Amino acid sequence: MITNLTAAQLATKLHSKEISAPEVTKAFLDRIESEDEKYGAFLAVDAERAMAQANEAQKMLDSGSAGPLAGIPIAIKDNISTEGIETTCASKILKGYIPPYDATVIRKLKEAGAITIGKANLDEFAMGSSTETSAYKLSRNPWDTTRTPGGSSGGSTVAVTADMAPDTGGSIRLPASFCGVVGFKPTYGRCSRYGLVAFASSLDQIGPLAKTVEDTAILASIITGHCDKDSTSIPDSQISTADLKKGSLKGLKLAFPKEMYGDDTDPEVRAATEKALDDLRREGVEVTEISIPTIPLGVTTYYIIAPAEASSNLGRFDGVRYGPRSEGQGHIDVVAKTRAEGFGHEVKARIMIGTYALSAGYYDAFYLRAQQVRAMMTQQFNDAFKDFDLVVSPTAPVVAFPLGAMSQDPMQLKLLDYCTIPANMGGFPAISLQAGFAHGLPVGIQLMGPQMGDEKLLQTAFAVERVFETQRMRPPIP
Repeated sequence: MITNLTAAQLATKLHSKEISAPEVTKAFLDRIESEDEKYGAFLAVDAERAMAQANEAQKMLDSGSAGPLAGIPIAIKDNISTEGIETTCASKILKGYIPPYDATVIRKLKEAGAITIGKANLDEFAMGSSTETSAYKLSRNPWDTTRTPGGSSGGSTVAVTADMAPDTGGSIRLPASFCGVVGFKPTYGRCSRYGLVAFASSLDQIGPLAKTVEDTAILASIITGHCDKDSTSIPDSQISTADLKKGSLKGLKLAFPKEMYGDDTDPEVRAATEKALDDLRREGVEVTEISIPTIPLGVTTYYIIAPAEASSNLGRFDGVRYGPRSEGQGHIDVVAKTRAEGFGHEVKARIMIGTYALSAGYYDAFYLRAQQVRAMMTQQFNDAFKDFDLVVSPTAPVVAFPLGAMSQDPMQLKLLDYCTIPANMGGFPAISLQAGFAHGLPVGIQLMGPQMGDEKLLQTAFAVERVFETQRMRPPIP
């Protein structure tokens, strides 16, 4: 079945002319039409546009000029600008907005012959950890449709897990852990953010979700690289996959920060993580427990910095330049009513928190202090990377939980990011792999590397994936 194949497997068949790009695209479009009502992965699918791209990709394949992603369908998280296709960020305030340009990552994917098959659901403006804050629909975990797929990229992850797309672009590791796929966040600045609808600019980073490390690395090699339209883009930053399969685990030194087991870590997740670490030790990996004291401060620090940046970034949504407009008495009333009706509860809450943290009299006490803690955390991880190759931890403290289970406990929902926040705070590359099961659901293990250490991280992840391969299972999907 075409939709069961990985991107690398599809590419092999496409290049050998065993199957065609239109045939592959049609298979995934049919899969979306028959299954997505059950899972809620997509907010928009443009079948006509996708088939037109598939025909162009086939010309590249026929001429022998095709790259590794030619003819491969890709689902795009709906906070990444796509020319001619509605981009809503799963928010009512952007309903009907059609970007006049492609994000840099979309341009690179198109140039490589990839097929942008549709826009995937997410938490509104990527603010959330369960995809329950989307203004349009719930996304459901293919392992158990009563449970969350995680967030903010729940729709993207569901698309990969339920065989509706072999790859996606979005954010990344928590839903990858909940759904048992691979999620990779590159070093901050290696992947252009031009065309990404900004939430928290110093923390946002586009990255790939896929079924395997190999697929993830191939996609990362396409979408990374310097972009002169992004002032944070790093020169000479394209990721190379040349040595992806050459890694060895013998002699690898991993640091395990003891603080990564928080008070809310599920005992079964802890047990699955320990088993995974024992499996790696048997392969010759040295795993050493260390201490990084700032880790428990990560969630608090993140939820000051991120809302502060969001309160600034979301100021542009005023009913004048983008999306729908609510009428009122004068400009201020128009803006107030547009935002009141267009933004959901979580977005409003974060804007208010961020504005408060940046206000006169509170800036030094909250935002400045948070940035100081961020700098300390970054330095402590950098110190660890002087003695160890990578840092290892669980990706999430729990497995996928039932939809609605944490709707009345926003703090508990935010604690889901406990293990993933440090990589964003320091701009480090990090990847989540399926490492086992707890309560019959996938458990992810996270590997984090030093800044610009993406190639070493992917190479190691490829080798680690081979160790865990016998434990991997498919979700109960048709």
